[in-house]
Amino acid sequence: MSQTAKENRVRKDAKLFIDGDYVDAVSGETFDTINPATNLKLASVANANEQDVKRAIDVAQRTFESGVWSAMSVDERAKILCKMADLVMERVDELALVETLDVGKPIKESRGFDIPRAAANLRFFAEMAKYMVHEHYEMRHFMSYAKYAPAGVTSLIIPWNLPFMQMTWKASAALAAGNTVVVKPASYTPLSAVMLGEIANEAGLPPGVLNIITGPGGTVGAAMTTHPHVRRISFVGESNTGKTVMQNAASQLIPVSLELGGKSANIVFEDADLDEAVIGSIEAIFRNQGEICLAGSRLLVQESVYDQFLDKFVAAVQKIKVGNPLEPDTDMGALVSRSHMESVEHYIQLGLEEGAKLGYGGKRISGLGDGNFLEPTVLYDVDNKMRVAQEEIFGPVIVIIPFRTEEDAIRIANDSAYGLAGVVWTNDLRRAHRVADRVKSGLLWINCWYVRDLRTPFGGAKDSGIGREGGRHSFEFYSEVKTVTMKL
Repeated sequence: MSQTAKENRVRKDAKLFIDGDYVDAVSGETFDTINPATNLKLASVANANEQDVKRAIDVAQRTFESGVWSAMSVDERAKILCKMADLVMERVDELALVETLDVGKPIKESRGFDIPRAAANLRFFAEMAKYMVHEHYEMRHFMSYAKYAPAGVTSLIIPWNLPFMQMTWKASAALAAGNTVVVKPASYTPLSAVMLGEIANEAGLPPGVLNIITGPGGTVGAAMTTHPHVRRISFVGESNTGKTVMQNAASQLIPVSLELGGKSANIVFEDADLDEAVIGSIEAIFRNQGEICLAGSRLLVQESVYDQFLDKFVAAVQKIKVGNPLEPDTDMGALVSRSHMESVEHYIQLGLEEGAKLGYGGKRISGLGDGNFLEPTVLYDVDNKMRVAQEEIFGPVIVIIPFRTEEDAIRIANDSAYGLAGVVWTNDLRRAHRVADRVKSGLLWINCWYVRDLRTPFGGAKDSGIGREGGRHSFEFYSEVKTVTMKL
């Protein structure tokens, strides 16, 4: 099937999903979503405003108060969410195609990881809800217990880089806890998110439990973070926007969970398996075109193996295939928009002006039409004070920084406003745990990257966020906890 034919399979208007129905925006306005690989229109999308948000939140509040979902037994809720997981996998090829066309990412990532992980999100939180252990405490003549109840209407604001997976990561936990949900996907990549409404209806999710609103963050996002009916907000995105979300939420004292930007240190020590470190470090920066908050975008390499590692790394980067995201052997696709590609190009030029050296890449790729294709780029001999080492580029650009000692590596790793994740490559077990203990980050991997156990807490330190989700931490965030004490 040609690319045009594949695009035609998803060219349909995307409407708002409110109270179990697909509806136009009140204004009747739409905006276009663009295929990053061609810069041609994919679909028209409903352009919501504050009135649409108010309607969706009012529906979610009414549905929550009715108890049709919040008072449903945990087993019944889990059954519906597991059915949604089954339906996601039944439609995995269609969802992966939409995700790739909308985001620009390789189809092998959408089909092989993102959509299956979305189904796993739904199934995990559905099953975990059934086995949450409630606390009780005994005193002389008294007993207390903690009762976890759904918090209420939950606003979820989702980024453009991993839209379907991120949406289900947040929504499945909120829904499993018994909340009603209003989701805003990013305007760049709304198409897969909107499809979850069809799946919810087919699975038997009651109308009004899940609502999906598309539109600009400045109006839709603001309304979703200030409405008095909203009792939880979970936001994934850029750090400055996260601060605005928190300020908005403060006006109504709404608890927030913020997963924000990153500039994670990926540390290679001299005793590491260099071949393994090269493979893992390439995955950690060039997966999803580098458009991933967890990217190991600062690569710290010990001086004694710096030249050897650099040679191996650049040779491996040269083998990365950048191309049509729909081709099964494509390793790196198109950046999400022309403006974002220009931003990444600006950082590359800035790095060179600051004194970094170009090891590979740095240019647009010709022969792939009018898409947003950029070479994987290696900047080396970078000083950690340079802007390319301090600011989140969010693209296929690695900055390589030499270090001398373990203490030096820790100091450089922590010299950042961000603290989302980190990676350590070493065969010295004691060193691995020493460094893991001292690097200021919410997550840290040793001799691996992007391995996720959904039971573990996920979140960042410093400018990388507030709060933790994952496992019981998600249920604690999306619940109100009441202590009940009785005399025996």
